[in-house]
Amino acid sequence: DVQLVESGGGSVQAGGSLRLSCAVSGPMYGYYCMGWFRQAPGKEREGVAAIDTDGSTNYAESVQGRFTISLDNAETTLNLHMNGLKPEDTAMYYCAADVLPYGGSWSAAYWGQGTQVTVS
Repeated sequence: DVQLVESGGGSVQAGGSLRLSCAVSGPMYGYYCMGWFRQAPGKEREGVAAIDTDGSTNYAESVQGRFTISLDNAETTLNLHMNGLKPEDTAMYYCAADVLPYGGSWSAAYWGQGTQVTVS
């Protein structure tokens, strides 16, 4: 199965930027729509951004214009560039594979362990 390992989380001041990365490996890599989810304490997990096999992208309204998702040409690294960070962006961020970015609640079949992002 697909293996996902996140990195790049940390603390940043409001208005700052941060880049998250996800190392993708396994026999099925490159065959899935990839994405990022996040979950804050006491809140439900929510989809943040997704990129399909054709390069098309989807973003949650709350991060539109501030976050950018990308996948390298080898399809081994998924990135999330975050700009203009706000305190409400504070959450555990999860890399995911086989994402269905439809409707009000996105879903995925494969998950990383998560990386914490804290905005003060």
